Amino acid sequence: MNIVVCVKYVPDATADRKFEDDNTVDRVGVDGLLSELDEYAVEQALQIKDKQADDTEVTVLSVGPENATDAVRKALQMGADKGVHVVDDAIAGSDALATSLVLAEAIKKIPHDLVVCGMASTDGGMGVVPAMLSERLGVPGVTLGSEISVEGETVKIRRDGDASTDTIEGSLPLVLSVTDQSGEARYPSFKGIMAAKKKPVETWSLSDLGVDAGSVGAGAAWSVVESTDARPPRTAGEIVTDEDGSGAKALVDFLASKKFI
Repeated sequence: MNIVVCVKYVPDATADRKFEDDNTVDRVGVDGLLSELDEYAVEQALQIKDKQADDTEVTVLSVGPENATDAVRKALQMGADKGVHVVDDAIAGSDALATSLVLAEAIKKIPHDLVVCGMASTDGGMGVVPAMLSERLGVPGVTLGSEISVEGETVKIRRDGDASTDTIEGSLPLVLSVTDQSGEARYPSFKGIMAAKKKPVETWSLSDLGVDAGSVGAGAAWSVVESTDARPPRTAGEIVTDEDGSGAKALVDFLASKKFI
């Protein structure tokens, strides 16, 4: 079996994130990492590999700036076999539609039976790329799995909703997305870190995929950020003292004035 895992290099949520002058997210001047939600996708792909025959291969695919190689390397350290990094200046500012186009064309060049994605990216949070990939590749899409099993040519998931739990299945080849409830992602071991240094990572451009640069990037995006405002600085909190036993009432009055209660 050949498994492709789509991963994204995202700005570190704990870093000082900002927008570029063109209102796109700064992905170069800020520390980045492998999206946490995509770690679950890598983990599930590796678990499927562990249960399959020895010839199962996991390829990690990422579309992003030069530093996105770090996300690919992290997945290789976890246990993936090889990586592909699509990098091209024209891709900057792409929306979900363009991103799914680039991913789909890259996946077509990679032997694949199963494509695994996280439920969403931690920076955009849209969660629509897996369904778009399913449509572009012309294969079934089985999404938001919290429990995954593969038996022969059949992939079965449990999807937990607010009101019900559903069991959904599809036949390979297909696109699968998994949630953060699917299982804790493993930490790279020292052996895995050392082994990752020898694993191949190919770098492709848009021309390698046959994708027109005019169909991606901010200029081709269906949605744009018109303007941004910096988050206001935090202000000092209000201290409620309780010198005469009135502290509880003062606290309740404060909460009520803010409509918290």
